[in-house]
Amino acid sequence: MDILIALITGLAAGLHNSTWGMYKDSPHEGFTWTKYFRSAIAGLIYGPIVWQVTGLDLSTPAGIFLLWGSVYVAERGTMEVWKTFLRTEDQSKYFIPMQLHVLGRVVESKRDRLIAAFFYVGGIALVAWGLITLWGMYKAGTFNWNPYLILILLSVGGWISAFGGAWKDAPIEGFETFKFFRSPAVAYFYAWLAANLTDNFVVILLCSLGFTIASIETYKTFFFPSRPRGKFQGKPVLFPDMLTRRNRFVPLFIACWLYVIIAGIMAFMGPHEGLV
Repeated sequence: MDILIALITGLAAGLHNSTWGMYKDSPHEGFTWTKYFRSAIAGLIYGPIVWQVTGLDLSTPAGIFLLWGSVYVAERGTMEVWKTFLRTEDQSKYFIPMQLHVLGRVVESKRDRLIAAFFYVGGIALVAWGLITLWGMYKAGTFNWNPYLILILLSVGGWISAFGGAWKDAPIEGFETFKFFRSPAVAYFYAWLAANLTDNFVVILLCSLGFTIASIETYKTFFFPSRPRGKFQGKPVLFPDMLTRRNRFVPLFIACWLYVIIAGIMAFMGPHEGLV
């Protein structure tokens, strides 16, 4: 039964990603089922993997809530690494390049991008190792920071997102103070939510960033549906039929949110414990 829940939860996280991405991009680059299901398939794969690695109890609503957030960031991380470092694509269709670039100048060399990817992924692995080590010290009683100070550390993904977004976008579209501090603030809130349900440092960090991405992308996509994504700013709408066709997917997107929100509410209504 747990493996089925892991698959369903992973699929729900993947479809959530697929839908907001399609909703924002399809008027500019069209729609294909292959591209739409890319994130859904990744979520389906990551569901059981993340469940096994984290050891989350999927017989509880808390386990489902935490798995959804963890799978979400695993899928996003994979796709962003692929698009930034590995995929070679004509960048002229974008206002903000999707491939690795320095101050708006695209890094064309595949070798250089692979080297950058190695250090990027290596840095992530190093952070994961450090968090696992600190968690072990915390469980052993040798790491005794106040839990709310620990949450600052575990919401670091929000700061990475803020600095990464500023590095990528600010040289082209300017710097926005609210936009810069938005991700760290939201990430801390979600770190606190997750920390009420688990003391696993890695899971808290993953959920902090996963739910932050899900919330901010929902806000940008569906609260401002007529505003083009930054990467397509000033670019023509080549597929105007998608402006109406994409609305058929909104109920599915809402269902994905309801799945995890209901799990979260049930988790908080029942007995629960965690870092805080």
